[in-house]
Amino acid sequence: MKIDLNADMGEGFGAWRMGEDEALMEIISSANVACGFHAGDPLIMNNTALMAKAKGIDLGAHVGFPDLVGFGRRQMNIEIKELCTYVTYQLGSLAAIARVAGHHMTHMSFHGALGNMVAADADLAAQLIRTVAAFDPEIIVSSSSSRAIETAASRCNLRVATTFLADRAYDDDCLLVPRKIANSVIKDPVAVLQRVRQLLEDGTVTSISGKVIEVSACSILLHGDTPGAVELARTVRNEIESAGGQIVPISRLMA
Repeated sequence: MKIDLNADMGEGFGAWRMGEDEALMEIISSANVACGFHAGDPLIMNNTALMAKAKGIDLGAHVGFPDLVGFGRRQMNIEIKELCTYVTYQLGSLAAIARVAGHHMTHMSFHGALGNMVAADADLAAQLIRTVAAFDPEIIVSSSSSRAIETAASRCNLRVATTFLADRAYDDDCLLVPRKIANSVIKDPVAVLQRVRQLLEDGTVTSISGKVIEVSACSILLHGDTPGAVELARTVRNEIESAGGQIVPISRLMA
């Protein structure tokens, strides 16, 4: 069994730090990097790219709404042409920084409220995924389970790496439960680890209503801004390797 272990990174801003990126880099195989809209700035992006290069970790753009105050977790009503341009801008920013750092951008994902909207809205997914494909037809789309994204990516001949969010609740349609709903974020490390075991052993997740649903995931994501994220990530990695699994970056899994 081969699986990717990734985390959202570079989510500080200026002098303000968010998460323990250096420690997580010792554990994960792929990083999703904030591109300055929901978090991050050029210097943080550059430092993250350099660390990923040094560790042999895949580098991906984590694309979100222009919402530093709300950390990209608030829905925004933005005209589609403008939103597509924001996506291109963020992809281009990290790709340029990665190139100068001697690395390259392998994948992208949608962050927060934008990610939830794209996953549930086929029309929005079609337009934003076309924008991603126009930027780089070889890029991998890292996404939680979403028929909308998978269909749009297939039409654009883009690969999708389905990611299991170990610390987020799912609804009966295998979509992420919005954060405003109680118990949408799973904070108990024991519960998170049990969900990982269920995924590895059965390929399923239990939804917030108690329904067991199939998840065809090749990647597991843990949020770097969650308290205890490093120890949790280390425990998850040990669980995978103890079961005979191998941690492999997204680009190698999808090659």
